[in-house]
Amino acid sequence: MTNAVDVLIIGAGASGAAVAWSLAETRMRIVCLEQGDWVKSSDYPSNGRDWEERQFGDFSVNPNRRGNPADYPVNEDDTPIKVANFNGVGGGTILYAGHFPRMHPSDFRVRTLDGVADDWPVDYATLEPYFALNDRMMGIAGLAGDPAYPPKEAVLPPLPLGKTGMVLGRAMNQLGWHWWAADSAISTQDYEGRAKCINLGHCIAGCAQGAKASTDITYWPVALRQRVELRTRCRVREITTNEDGMASGAIYYDADGVEHFQPAEVVIIACNGVGTPRLLLNSASSRFPNGLANSSGLVGKNLMFHPYSSIRGYFDEPLDGYRGPHIGTWSQEFYETDRSRGYLRGYTYQFVRGQGPVLTAMTGMASGLIPWGEGHHQAYRQLFDRSAGMVAICEDLPEEHNTVTLDPHLKDSNGIPAPKITYRLSENSRRMLDHSIARGTEILKAAGARDIVSDGPLPHAGWHLMGTARMGTDPERSVVNEWGRSHDVKNLFIVDGSIFVTSGGVNPTATIQALALYIADNIKNRLANLFD
Repeated sequence: MTNAVDVLIIGAGASGAAVAWSLAETRMRIVCLEQGDWVKSSDYPSNGRDWEERQFGDFSVNPNRRGNPADYPVNEDDTPIKVANFNGVGGGTILYAGHFPRMHPSDFRVRTLDGVADDWPVDYATLEPYFALNDRMMGIAGLAGDPAYPPKEAVLPPLPLGKTGMVLGRAMNQLGWHWWAADSAISTQDYEGRAKCINLGHCIAGCAQGAKASTDITYWPVALRQRVELRTRCRVREITTNEDGMASGAIYYDADGVEHFQPAEVVIIACNGVGTPRLLLNSASSRFPNGLANSSGLVGKNLMFHPYSSIRGYFDEPLDGYRGPHIGTWSQEFYETDRSRGYLRGYTYQFVRGQGPVLTAMTGMASGLIPWGEGHHQAYRQLFDRSAGMVAICEDLPEEHNTVTLDPHLKDSNGIPAPKITYRLSENSRRMLDHSIARGTEILKAAGARDIVSDGPLPHAGWHLMGTARMGTDPERSVVNEWGRSHDVKNLFIVDGSIFVTSGGVNPTATIQALALYIADNIKNRLANLFD
């Protein structure tokens, strides 16, 4: 048995890195177990010409397609939206686009404002200082003054608009709709030892330049210097408990498949909205027969994705192509509820650049814009480097029938049951997707686009995994309390997207990390009576 530690963190992604860094100042003995490994910048697809092929292979966002040794399989037969994640130091921040919005004040008060879902036990004002701290740690580029938000400072100058931003911005001005330079976790100046973006390649395939703020190059180097221990290729099977019902540590397998037990005084889970319920359900025992921390019965329920739509058009003049940051501007014109639109809540438009040469050919062939035979090359030339558009991130309301459970048959390479996703797209989401496609088509027509194509929900866009261990003040209606501690197990904390009460209509990473920093501060401030 390994020596006991004060704090055991499971997961080294967005939230695990932030909570490790914050707690390091206490000088407690902190160990983080990560089932993936460090990713070398020289291994990123953006270093080679085969980057598009590798985005569908060893760097696919889908773990079933990727099939790396660090991955676990996911049963996704019963969901129209497939899980997208990454296992390794940095987690999903390795392969995210770097788009970095905060949730809005209204997102924390959905029940009060719209009579659906539930209000959060925390609000925007409580998290605001943690949003700001995280922006500094991650080095967020943006433009102050966005009327869609309360006032907030910009750490770095915004990404350049480029031709795409100018063309779509003029269309938004013509329509009189909100648009703004996007908050982005991509350095526009040298920052904290990271070089600025030089438009090296497509961000989602990993940033070999180091300009994109993944937590392996932001939080973790500082946490390691403060003597946090990070063990990679350690796959946790279950969290154990003692005779008092407290978490006692975790059983895990190392890279050679050897089983170990790591005892700890405090356990913090940071495994995302699928990995966290999987671990809790697999930690069932005689004291916790329905899974650890699950007296409410809500572990694994209320799974929220963000249904995405895509609207893309083609232009007569060349634009920015695929090189550089994928998302430079956004619109939150349709973010807040307007019941006349036929649905509740809303969505964010991310305005996106063009596609790579291979994806241009694939989508062009699929849509019929590129024929076989005569005219093939000419049609391709009319599409490549001439496309732009947007994706809409639609708020997903929590519904208990959308679940993560343990698959009775499928297991990972260590024999641990795999998660099974059961998810239905709500009628509210369908109407929101339809609205986003209709308005997006208007924008592209105003911008002068031709051959507009749209789709939604996008099947492989399950990036955002939320809601499966929600926070709240009522132990019968939530899994953790208002500062992330399990209602049932007083030394067990959760800091990832599973604790979300609602999903908002924006990428969740900034809010996940703000919550992790907020929970870490609560732990530090309550050390004298942490388990009361």
